[in-house]
Amino acid sequence: MISEPELDGGSGFGGPAPLAEPPAPARPAGRRPWLWALGGALAASVVWGAGLHAYEQREDAGPDLRGYKPVEDPCTVAELPALAGALGKRSQSGGSPVLSEPALHVAQCTVTFGPVDRGPQVSITYTLHKVTDPGPEFDARALDQGSIRTIDGLGERAFFDDRGEEGGLLRILDGQIEVDLDVSRQYVADADGTVEASEADLSGIEVPLTQDALALLAALKK
Repeated sequence: MISEPELDGGSGFGGPAPLAEPPAPARPAGRRPWLWALGGALAASVVWGAGLHAYEQREDAGPDLRGYKPVEDPCTVAELPALAGALGKRSQSGGSPVLSEPALHVAQCTVTFGPVDRGPQVSITYTLHKVTDPGPEFDARALDQGSIRTIDGLGERAFFDDRGEEGGLLRILDGQIEVDLDVSRQYVADADGTVEASEADLSGIEVPLTQDALALLAALKK
């Protein structure tokens, strides 16, 4: 007697039974899955927050001033012995800050050598940039001068605008500061209206000027 084929799973047709689905992975007892995700998110948030805080601290600190500080009167720290040897005894000086703000400090002063009323003068301008980079603007202004020469070994870079017997302008950039030293004759009008100038020959003045500028940069950090 031929037996009827066995029915599978109530399908009414013969054939292999369908594969059973694998059991779901067991979850750790007592721990809900969202707790794992929350823990990871909190850890990532702490790391990101710490990095942001460190970045903000670096931003708030501003640029590296390399020890340079605001000075009300740069002539009080500029001894200028080399210029005194070339131009005569230092006879008078004076100055005051032109601008003193959180982002910028500018101070100017003037020193006279020899006779007070007609001796050659050196004007010093000290600019401390506390926020922005002065480099690009410094280069633009320096290259706009007349007969400029590069002076090596003085700050990051320095230029001298030679005016021959009339003196010259030394411009220095060192990090966030600019220092200008302008040596010139002093012209004086007498009672009858005649204009006279100091007799000092200022040709070659860049040599003692550079020597004193090196000492001035060091003094501005003290």
